[in-house]
Amino acid sequence: MKLKIDGKSLTLEKIDFFLSENPTVELTTDSKKRVIKARKLIDKWVDEDKVIYGVTTGFGEFANVKISQKDIEKLQENLIVSHAAGVGKPLPPFIVKVMMLLRLNALAQGHSGIRIDTLELLIAMINNNIIPVVPSQGSVGSSGDLAPLSHLVLAMIGKGRAEVFDKVTEKTENYKNPINSLSALKKFGLKPVKLGAKEGLALNNGTQMMTAFASHICIKAKQLAQLADISGAMSHEVLRGTDNAYDLDLHKLRPYPGQINSAKNMNELIRGSEIRTSHLENDDRVQDSYSLRCIPQIHGASRDSIDYVCSRIDIELNSVTDNPLIFPDKEKHIEGGNFHGQPVALAMDFMKIALAELANVAERRIERLTNGSLSKLPRFLTSNGGLNSGFMIAQYTAAALVSENKTLAHPASVDSIPTSANQEDHNSMGSIAARHCYQILKNAQRVIAIELLTAAQGLEFLKQLNPGRGTAEAYKTIRKHISEMKNDRILHIDIDKAYELVISGEILNKVKAKVKLN
Repeated sequence: MKLKIDGKSLTLEKIDFFLSENPTVELTTDSKKRVIKARKLIDKWVDEDKVIYGVTTGFGEFANVKISQKDIEKLQENLIVSHAAGVGKPLPPFIVKVMMLLRLNALAQGHSGIRIDTLELLIAMINNNIIPVVPSQGSVGSSGDLAPLSHLVLAMIGKGRAEVFDKVTEKTENYKNPINSLSALKKFGLKPVKLGAKEGLALNNGTQMMTAFASHICIKAKQLAQLADISGAMSHEVLRGTDNAYDLDLHKLRPYPGQINSAKNMNELIRGSEIRTSHLENDDRVQDSYSLRCIPQIHGASRDSIDYVCSRIDIELNSVTDNPLIFPDKEKHIEGGNFHGQPVALAMDFMKIALAELANVAERRIERLTNGSLSKLPRFLTSNGGLNSGFMIAQYTAAALVSENKTLAHPASVDSIPTSANQEDHNSMGSIAARHCYQILKNAQRVIAIELLTAAQGLEFLKQLNPGRGTAEAYKTIRKHISEMKNDRILHIDIDKAYELVISGEILNKVKAKVKLN
């Protein structure tokens, strides 16, 4: 399997394929030609001793310092070494691998002036799963993700640390045995690169850390929106809610795409439910609580927000974000600000809210499932309450996660702070927004997992009646891995199993094989 990189056609689907299948990455012939052409122009300008930012000058506030030709290579190495100032826990290895792919894709457009040999080393590292250790903190998200990308490049020049993995997937979240990058390269007969003019800047100036997180989050957020409909439909069944609120005639009068699609999903998931049919005549409730009645409106708004954010990330995936940029056909260079992370920062802040709200409303349904006075089921979904606490603390856990999300959802992008002696006087904080969004995603996935777990337990008390086609399939999939809880046991284990079913896609895939989901 191969993934061809040309700088213009990378998609979220291809990134998902990249992480799930570990294909061999290679540049297209046309992209190689563009890279070589841009590099020739850089070499020409260096020979002519032109004054070009970052090529023959210092960086940031030092842009007015001219660098002699004999020091140009040292300038690029110093850039990487000095900017590798990150701190904190390392980024997940799979995020770093996506960073490498995204940087390669941006450079493949041929507007950065990098050498083809340097790109070939980056490709070899990707294909052999030589993943640099990159600290997670230190980027302000303008001039790109300078510190994280510099740590990535350290491994390319043989000065940083890296780990060689057999395979890197989204489950590769931690390093186990990082070694000196020089040793990692030698394992495959590779030599570190000696950076030429412009190359350090071409490699560390970009938005690839925040965009790596954003691309993964977008892929998983779309799946989570569908899973939220599934868990919501299961809760609807257990709580014997009315389906009147999902009537499409209602939703067509407020035609948001996400709202309509969520309503369609709810109808499809509970179609054929004996539980609902049994309550049509004897249920004196006119309407349900918001957390059931407004599932299409609440989930739908998050769905539309997710779609918008992903449309922004689609643009960023194939953007060139370093500085200055080279235009070989016109033999010109332009100093600008494509490295500024504001488009990604705002998108990630928006995504944080969308995902946090999916978790918020799910936690409210978990409360109703475990509250005997609201569910009309045994309190905390246990038959022998008192001796057993049942799912009491599962709701606590969900409450803790959604409360944490509320603090993480504070927008990072409004908190700019100047850097580089006020030369860089507005920064996006996009990397912070992206890291916080990633944590919100994981928290939301766990909340949905808890709702699936509690709803499955609730269905045990309604076994004389069959649920809908979609909810029945979700229940059956859960029970393949997690048995009914008749007496108290370690809930942490059950929650972890449910979480694994969420992130693996097993529940979603099984349900989609039975019913059509939007």
